[in-house]
Parts: sequence; C-alpha cells; structure tokens
Amino acid sequence: MRRLRPLPLLAALTACASPPPIPAPPIAAAAQPRFDAIAFFAGRSEGKGRLAKAFSATVPTRVESRGTVTDGVLRLVQTIHEGAKPARTREWAIREDRPGHYTGTLSDAAGPVTGETLGNRLHLAFTMKKGGLPTEQWLTLSPDGRRAYNVLTVRKFGLTVAVLSEDIRRLQEN
Repeated sequence: MRRLRPLPLLAALTACASPPPIPAPPIAAAAQPRFDAIAFFAGRSEGKGRLAKAFSATVPTRVESRGTVTDGVLRLVQTIHEGAKPARTREWAIREDRPGHYTGTLSDAAGPVTGETLGNRLHLAFTMKKGGLPTEQWLTLSPDGRRAYNVLTVRKFGLTVAVLSEDIRRLQEN
C-alpha cells in the first residue's frame, strides 16, 4: 500500500481551493480625519458584514458593540452573530500608548493586540487564540467619522483562509 506524502497532498488541495477574496474598502484612504479608535468605539456601534472562509459558504455577520472609556482605556464588549451560530461575546481593552499607536488585549487573542493609525486608517494585528492564526484588521474611517469599513484577514501557513468585510456605524445613544 502506498503512503501519501503530506506536503504534495497539501499543495494539491491548496491549489484546488481559492482563498476568500479581500475586498477593497469603499472608503478611500486619506490623511484626515485621523482614526481615533478610542473616540470611534466609545458608545454604541453596530457592524454588518460577510465572513468568507476557505472551504465554507459565506455567511452574514452582525456585531453589536458597546465601548466605555476609563483612564484612557477603551473597554469594548461585542456580541457577535455569525450565520446560524449562537451569539457569542468577546471583549477588547485598548489604549493609545503613544500618539497613533495602540496596545491592548482581546478575549479571542492568544497574546497582545497592537495597532497604529495611518491617517483615516487603523491597522490592528493579533494572533487568534483558536489555532494560533495571525490576524490583521484594516479599518477605514469615513470623512464624517460616523462609519468605518473593516477588512479582517486570517492566515494559515501564509495563505488567506478567512476574510471578514464589515461596515461599522456609530449609533446614537438613547
């Protein structure tokens, strides 16, 4: 009986699967307004998007967020609705450690979250707790500061295995 060699088999399977496409943000990158993550996520916001995973159907997502700021630290509690799965909650704690640079934690992350702003764009990076997968988010702030477009990519062995594209809008406080 012949034994299959794992690397050629993995390469063949990878060649047959197309990675999820990474969409271009509908909001153009610009020098202004500066993306202030603390200010944008303080209060209530809601994100609606699509999650595309390799070898899976694309599913709708909705994220309800509530952020509070204490002593310069944003605590963001999010309820995530992903397709037909039960809702789940995750929590962020983010602070600006120097102008335009952020550090923090995420309940879904295996280690620290780092971030930086580049004009109206916010780049976040972390490693997922589940599977140890490197993850990046690029959020682009709208000119009026009321919306942000989020593209999150997850990679495995350097290949994109999941992409979330999401429109996030700030909600009025009641």
